[in-house]
Amino acid sequence: MARDRIPISDATLIPRKGEREIFSAWKISFFGAIGILIFLVIYSPDPYKNIILFLPDGILKTFQVTVLSILLALVIGLMAGLGRISRVRFINRIATVYIEVIRGIPLLVQIFYIYYALGRIVKIPDITSAVIAMAVCYGAYLGEIIRAGIQAVPKGQMEAALALGLSRSRAMRHIILPQTLRIVLPPIGNEFIALLKDSSLVSILAVSDLLRRGREYAAHTFEYFETYTVVALVYLILTLFFSWLVGLMEARLSRDVR
Repeated sequence: MARDRIPISDATLIPRKGEREIFSAWKISFFGAIGILIFLVIYSPDPYKNIILFLPDGILKTFQVTVLSILLALVIGLMAGLGRISRVRFINRIATVYIEVIRGIPLLVQIFYIYYALGRIVKIPDITSAVIAMAVCYGAYLGEIIRAGIQAVPKGQMEAALALGLSRSRAMRHIILPQTLRIVLPPIGNEFIALLKDSSLVSILAVSDLLRRGREYAAHTFEYFETYTVVALVYLILTLFFSWLVGLMEARLSRDVR
């Protein structure tokens, strides 16, 4: 069944199904960014080529932080989402308070709090602090996505499972959650893209991610304009590439539903 979707900001440049325009917004942005990067390297190898050669380990660190954070956030989000629909008032209230509080505090403040404030009690490594802060923050948003996904499954599915003799917990695991996964995959993919961009905040903890490596190069060479131009283009290319993957995934899931 076709569903009306609210546009998500991280996916606005994804080519729509059937869109075959040569100069679509996504193609102009993605291939334009790659073209500009190639042009800069050819036109002025020093410093642009040197900058690009300096960044790969920062890109890998960015992916490491992003992947670890989204995996932990999925676990937290699943527990929060299930807690939000729990019939146990105490569990429901804890999950709701967690989501409301975390979503009301900026991610940067949470990173500072876990690394510096809690650091007075227990010393947490910089990359671990970054992963925990981002997972806790995005876990709250994923919790709401999962809650909405579970509630989007027709109630008759649970009633039929219970009528067949399954317990509520088994029905949730074997009937409801597999259907929920199909519903929430696209928005979770968009949260991954948003988290990829927000991973630049971990550079304040001396984590050698893409932005941190750029800052190190700029501080050493004083070529700030050139360095941040390359960093911005690399972030744009990565974001648009993963937006395209999310678009493919969403289109495939739509075909499967039909």
